[in-house]
This record gives sequence, structure tokens and C-alpha cells, in this order.
Amino acid sequence: MDNLTILMKEGFSGERTIVLPAMVVELEEADPLVSSLYITDIGYYPHAVGHRRERREGIDQHVLIYCVEGAGRYRLDGRSYDVHSGEYFILPAGHPHAYTADDDNPWTIYWIHFKGQHAAVYAEGAHTPQRIRPAMNSRISERNHIFEEIFCTLNRAQDRESLRYASSLLHYYLASMRYLRHFREAATMSDAVIDAAIHYMQENLEQHLTLADLARYTGYSPSALSARFRQQRGTSPLSYFNRLKTETAAHMLATTDMHINQICHKVGITDPYYFSRLFTKTMGMSPREYRQRNRL
Repeated sequence: MDNLTILMKEGFSGERTIVLPAMVVELEEADPLVSSLYITDIGYYPHAVGHRRERREGIDQHVLIYCVEGAGRYRLDGRSYDVHSGEYFILPAGHPHAYTADDDNPWTIYWIHFKGQHAAVYAEGAHTPQRIRPAMNSRISERNHIFEEIFCTLNRAQDRESLRYASSLLHYYLASMRYLRHFREAATMSDAVIDAAIHYMQENLEQHLTLADLARYTGYSPSALSARFRQQRGTSPLSYFNRLKTETAAHMLATTDMHINQICHKVGITDPYYFSRLFTKTMGMSPREYRQRNRL
């Protein structure tokens, strides 16, 4: 196999989806390394208004849905579950199921259809909502970066080695959820209040944080946190948060093929015009110009 052709589909604003062709899935199944754990479909749906799916016969893949904002619900084996921001679940292969975004507060989700000899190990016990909340050592942003690396690897896949690398990353991604305590304890985090606030920002780049949210997390009053933050960082907490969003967007512009409106959602900004103004003010050029100058 010299070259693979894997297409990325698009739907509503900011959506990204890859559905691997049957030929590629057959290659995954036949490979001695990839066959242990592999992806058939993968995607990211921001603010997925009207998103719903029902499979009365089930499918032969496990389905991971990780809600990072908003809410939704699902039905499995005759029982219904509510899902909120910071929770994930895995629908086991072969089981009829249905799921839908909340009408008033539709979810933003990362999702993966996966199979393989070891797939059931990661799916075990995750049929009910599993909680991943921001904390000092939660490493949520790192987990989301792993997802993006998987997605970009598959989107640019050219050979068997790409599939093997994506499979290896998938092991790590699912393990970061299945063995959450170990994933968190592997990181050494600072106890400083400002570092804690910055870490919380990094873990919530896709959210719309307020100063009150940051103050509540650190245990400080909004005025005290703002004063301390300005003293140490020379800017307000929310200005710093916007800077983080802009820097993350700049990295995506330079290293991925994502459309600008897709990147907006990835950094928690739903208005492309506001995003463009913020990016231009911070970086001194428009997102389009930045991509042209810095594309890797």
C-alpha cells in the first residue's frame, strides 16, 4: 500500500468528520499492530443543534462520545441517561442505542467509532456517564490535543505507518479516560494560585469563562484574583485567556487544514467576525494572512 485516500466531511458550522473508507478499514483489520485498536469514524461537533441518532440494531463498533460543553442524553438497553459538560460515555458494540443533543443547551462533543481486539477493555464500565472535571492535574487540554493529533494523522494519512501511529495514539487517548487517576497523577502541577488559574484557562479553552468562574475555582474574590494576576502577569485574567485562545488558534492555523470557522469553535468563539478582530488585534494580522505566512 503506497497511498491512502481518506476524506473529511463537513456539515454544520465548525463540524469536522472523517469516515474511513471500507478499503482502509480492511487494512486496519489485517494489520497485526493496528488490529488491536483502530478507528472507523471520528469527529468533532461544536454546539450541535438538532444532532440526534438512533440505531435500532446497534453497530459493530464501540462509540465514544465526550461532551465538553452543553448537554445531551442517550438511551441504551432500555435505560436513559443525561450527559453534561465534562462527561463521556461509550456505547458498546452490538447494542441498540439512541442519543441526542439537548434542545436548549446542545452539546459540543468529540466522538470516535472504534473496534479491535482490545476495544472492549477500554469500553468496559463506561456505558454510564463518566465524569472528567477540571482540576489542578486534570490535563484536559492535553487530552484534546491527543484527539487533534489523531484526527490530523488520519486526515493526512498516506500509508500504513499513519494508521499505526493513529492506533497508538488512540490507545493513549482512551487510556487517559479509562485510567483517569493514573493519567492525572503522571503530571506534576504547581500549587501557585496564578498557575492554577492559567491551568484552568488551558483546560477550558473551548468554554466562555468569566472572571467569576476563575475566582470561584481559585477560591479568591474576583477583585483579589484580578489584582494578583495583573501584578504577576501584567494583564487581566480575561485578557490573558483571550491571548491563550489566540495563540492556540495561531498554532492550528499554521499546522492544520481546519477552516477558520472550525478553529473559532475550537477556541470557544462562535462569532467568526469577533474572532478575526481579536486575532488581528493580538497578532497584528488577520487569521488568513497569518496562515499564508506561517503555514508549516
